[in-house]
Amino acid sequence: MSSDAPRGVFITFEGGEGAGKSTQIARLAETFRRVSGREVVTTREPGGTERAEALRAALLRGVAKPYGPFAEALMFAAARIDHIENLIRPALNRGAIVLCDRFSDSTRAYQGAAGGLDPALIDSLERVTLEDLRPDLTLILDLPPEAGLARARRRGAGEPADRFEAEGMRFHERLRAAFRSIAEAEPERCRVIDADLGPDAVETAIAAAIAARWPDLLPAAGEGQGQADTEREGKEREGRGHAA
Repeated sequence: MSSDAPRGVFITFEGGEGAGKSTQIARLAETFRRVSGREVVTTREPGGTERAEALRAALLRGVAKPYGPFAEALMFAAARIDHIENLIRPALNRGAIVLCDRFSDSTRAYQGAAGGLDPALIDSLERVTLEDLRPDLTLILDLPPEAGLARARRRGAGEPADRFEAEGMRFHERLRAAFRSIAEAEPERCRVIDADLGPDAVETAIAAAIAARWPDLLPAAGEGQGQADTEREGKEREGRGHAA
């Protein structure tokens, strides 16, 4: 990275099933590209690279579930190592803004608190997989699990639930509590966003959290939002016109 290149920014999105992370990442990426002029990379976990996406498919089919949460965590760690080395670090070294749908906090929540894996084992995995990499900001999209699962069912209408969506309500309640505990333990890094609101209100809350952290990276909440809404509405009208 050249000495005059901007420092990369790493923002992760966490939350339970159906929290709306992918929607908000797409909206935030659009805003960053328009306002900052910076390179913006959107990615996800597990996944983001060809090898990690192959592991994602296996994990969501439940291939590792019979072997227990530690085996599952090892598969997630393998995917994460490839993702970090081949996508995240290179992008940050170029000065890009990286927006990631899930990261290491999901292992703590899913395999740890909800799955019963010893936190000491997760700490060991993190030291190996992350080395010195940590998100600059983690946005935790919080909503009642029954609401999130209902959204996930609507989103995947006609398709079977994946490995994690198919878990019982108690699992998802533990998951929500785990993400809240992570936010309480690391308030400097984490911001909890009420994801039970509509997508526009969630987008505004996310913009406010980012503007508070980096005033030079994103205008204060509301500034420039009208232009973004107008552009989005125009695209939606154009799409409806093509569909007519």
